[in-house]
Amino acid sequence: MNTGKLKRFITNKLESELSDKLTYHSVHHTLHVLKLCNQYIKRMHIEAHDGYLLRTAALMHDTGFIWDFDKHENASINYTIKLLPAWNYSDHEINMIIEMINATKKPQTPSNILEQILADSDLDYLGTKYFYKVGNKLYTELLAYNKISTEEDWNMIQVQFLREHKYHTPFAIKYREPVKQKYLKEILDKWGWK
Repeated sequence: MNTGKLKRFITNKLESELSDKLTYHSVHHTLHVLKLCNQYIKRMHIEAHDGYLLRTAALMHDTGFIWDFDKHENASINYTIKLLPAWNYSDHEINMIIEMINATKKPQTPSNILEQILADSDLDYLGTKYFYKVGNKLYTELLAYNKISTEEDWNMIQVQFLREHKYHTPFAIKYREPVKQKYLKEILDKWGWK
């Protein structure tokens, strides 16, 4: 139950096939989500097999950006279904991984602890000191894909997203949510919004 070989395979695939316009949803994002999931696995004493499936879901969750920007979760799920049987994952394990990937769709609706961990790891930056640095990568990506055209568009999207987003794990609720709220207030104050 080691994801090392799969990690190398997925990392190579993302590095060679993701668009350069994906400044946020890059291989670095996937590896960071994996790192955060590993921290949750240790912190919450997640059982070894569940940890194995969670790590796999972290690696697979944004592979769909290779093929589809707008429906990347569905593309990630399709690729998961296609790829993982050859890596000796059972149908039951693949279904659990699919549900974890589904839990990263906005709005996030995780239904168990593994889904909560992946969802919180995926958007961890919202409640960290890296909020603006990582956010700028997403801003650049959205501009490149013509999803926004101005900084004001971006900040309106951010405000709506920050208001609707919720963390799920006790750790993120305690340590990430208050920081996220501080950033929301900063954006509202900067633009004179309520």
